[in-house]
Amino acid sequence: MNKRLLYLFVILLTGCSESKKNSPNVFFGGEIVNPTSKYVVLYKGDAVIDSSALDKNNMFSFQFDSIEDGLYHFKHAPELQYVYLDQGDSLIVRLNTVDFDESLVFSGTGEEINNFMLEIFLANESEKNLIDAYYGLESKDFSRKIDSLQQMKLDLLSDLNLEFPLTEKEIEIAQADIVYNYAKYRERYPFKYRRISKENTAPKLSDDYYAYRNDLTYNNRDLTYLRPYYEFMVNHFGNLSYMSCTHGCDIKDNMAKNHLHFNKHKLKLIDSLVVEKELKDNLFRNVAVDYLLKVHDSEENIKIFMEVFHALSDNNRHIDEINDLYEGIMNIQPRKKIPNIEVTNINGENVSLPSIAKDGKTVFYFWSGANKKHLRDISKQISRLSQIEPTYKFVGINVQTNSDEWKSLLPTSGFNAENQYRSDNFEYLTKALIVYPMNKCIITDNDLIVDAFGDIYQSFP
Repeated sequence: MNKRLLYLFVILLTGCSESKKNSPNVFFGGEIVNPTSKYVVLYKGDAVIDSSALDKNNMFSFQFDSIEDGLYHFKHAPELQYVYLDQGDSLIVRLNTVDFDESLVFSGTGEEINNFMLEIFLANESEKNLIDAYYGLESKDFSRKIDSLQQMKLDLLSDLNLEFPLTEKEIEIAQADIVYNYAKYRERYPFKYRRISKENTAPKLSDDYYAYRNDLTYNNRDLTYLRPYYEFMVNHFGNLSYMSCTHGCDIKDNMAKNHLHFNKHKLKLIDSLVVEKELKDNLFRNVAVDYLLKVHDSEENIKIFMEVFHALSDNNRHIDEINDLYEGIMNIQPRKKIPNIEVTNINGENVSLPSIAKDGKTVFYFWSGANKKHLRDISKQISRLSQIEPTYKFVGINVQTNSDEWKSLLPTSGFNAENQYRSDNFEYLTKALIVYPMNKCIITDNDLIVDAFGDIYQSFP
């Protein structure tokens, strides 16, 4: 048994808590030790409910006359975590950002469900390596291991409910937090097993392997922003699409390489099975972002994908984001001129990217002063590439670092300062150049794009 879960169980059986809720008022507040932001922001789904500035003692508070009971999350940038709020709750939290999740403790009315879900989260995090080791097992053995881990946590929930009776919705959320966490591993298993065993086909599954799907739902609004539920849905539709394409679709190329077909199929499955709009919108967004950012398909195929996306989800709540991403990707296709974006040189002068790249071959790469390891690694790589690829000019663009810090880093960075620039508008730069991931590089020849989705560690020998 996980030590933290055992500790929690003992506390629950021996502790006491005032569970009586005499009014609909809700209070949620607490203390942030070593704060990393000036605010705590409370969300319901992806909508901001309220924000609270930290006072001089690093305390924050929210107070409501009434509130919809259910799962929320609070963010103290860059970290976030769940909080379950119900009418009558008076909940205090204390945490240290040096060890955000592990130091977090709830107290007060409503503490039981919140401390339980926090401990489940921490136990799930600690189990990841263990479950990775299970993927090499045969399906029956894998299922037995997963069943055992799941049942242990469900038993703890049952014990908690006997000692401190929970509401029906609290039990539903807590059960889903447990069950869908393990359901996502079950969905991943056939692909993980094949990779580990290096076999070309999926493993032989027991006849009842997917029986757990009979008890799962696609349309529970209260679960839409529960992390294990959403992660399960992403894995589930990937699995369904792969299996149905493999066995039922007449396509010329190997399915795994036909990204357009696979992702179109995934969109249609989501559309046919999911009714709850926010969940459907979020899953559509996941498919679109994953395809547009990672596949780097042909211009023609990208257009076809977007036509299908709009046909099925034109009123998607994320439509502007997806359209912006699509437009940015189409603007940096091969043989197009690099976007006319201005950056600042070491002398404080504004210079456009086309003017930097106008003469010869240029490689644009990106770095941030906030990530010292990335800075050291990329500095070594640029030094190496400058020696073995002397026909290229390697140009660094700094992001998310203020001007003074950027200038102070350059002398010890190992970079040639004449080829270093920075941008104040990271959001605009990200949209225009699709800066993802940070190892990305853009290769140009006389200001025309050769490859806008290169990798500074993989695009050269």
